[in-house]
Amino acid sequence: MRRAGLFGVPRVRPWSWQAFLLGLAVVAMSAVLQGICVALGAKLYFAAFLPSLFVLALVAGAPAAAFAALLTIPLVWWAFIPPFFQFTTLTSANADSINLFCLLAVLLIGLADLCRETMTIVSRSGLKPSGESAATNPQ
Repeated sequence: MRRAGLFGVPRVRPWSWQAFLLGLAVVAMSAVLQGICVALGAKLYFAAFLPSLFVLALVAGAPAAAFAALLTIPLVWWAFIPPFFQFTTLTSANADSINLFCLLAVLLIGLADLCRETMTIVSRSGLKPSGESAATNPQ
């Protein structure tokens, strides 16, 4: 693991088995947290999974986060959408929840990947002033 340069957060290589194992662990921890939220009466099926996907994509990369997002959908459908612990046909509201989760997951994973790349560039001191900008170019 390498240091990312953001508060000493360790980074994992994106396509490594450690990244996918971390993705599996993040989904399991989010499921436990989501189970607690559902036991307390929350009806937001994907609430605990979205922030963890962002952090996972930041630490382990986009492939592991995409794997975790794809693993989350059947898990939530089975465990948190009533009737619990059964696969039943989805209502339109539940299908809309899954579609919204997919959209937000893609956006969050993309944002985290951009942040990850930016941290890599900055840690290599790749951002240097060029001397003139496009706004002051005399052409």
